[in-house]
Amino acid sequence: MISSAPLGDIVAPGWIHQRLPKVKRANDYAIEAEDNRRVLHVRSASSASSWITRLDVDPDRTPWLQWQWKVSRSLAGSDLRVKQGDDYAARLYVFFGLPLDRLSFKDRLGIRTARALAGVEIPAAAFCYVWGHAQAAGAAGWNPYTNRVRMVVLDSKDGDAGTWRPHARDVRRDWVEAFEGPVPHISGVGIGADTDNTSDKVDAWPGDLRFAATS
Repeated sequence: MISSAPLGDIVAPGWIHQRLPKVKRANDYAIEAEDNRRVLHVRSASSASSWITRLDVDPDRTPWLQWQWKVSRSLAGSDLRVKQGDDYAARLYVFFGLPLDRLSFKDRLGIRTARALAGVEIPAAAFCYVWGHAQAAGAAGWNPYTNRVRMVVLDSKDGDAGTWRPHARDVRRDWVEAFEGPVPHISGVGIGADTDNTSDKVDAWPGDLRFAATS
């Protein structure tokens, strides 16, 4: 839980700071008191990285993911359709423990190659909920780098910047609409911001994440 982590820039217990091998600069993270709550402060400036925690969540029992976040501004260059627009003021990954034998041969090969190059356990399927700009809230599409990550815009532009935005997503339903086959267990989540493609900067404040049986 972020809200129970000690204040400061030490990685909170149960989390890891995952950097990207091809991105020169990582985000800065710190647990801070903000609006009478303890939250994660993400500072992203021409940088990208995520805080990740490993989980084992049964989406049939607790399909609803609940959280709040706040950003300083949206990123004008954010656009989920193109690689150079793959930057977001805030992003929340949901990783699925999808067995590779449920993928096509081409996708299995792609995932194994990506894992070998990155040196990390890249998931075979994921959602990425984001604060975007070019697309309106509710838009969705495949990540421009891979068809194994489904992008979903939850907030957009600057109209709600600076205010806490609550969200609740039925991850099980999102899976059924985007992927094929039974819903795998959720293997982890990742939170952060992303400004390396646009060379922009932003501050984001995600709060606690919680899986629940109902919204």
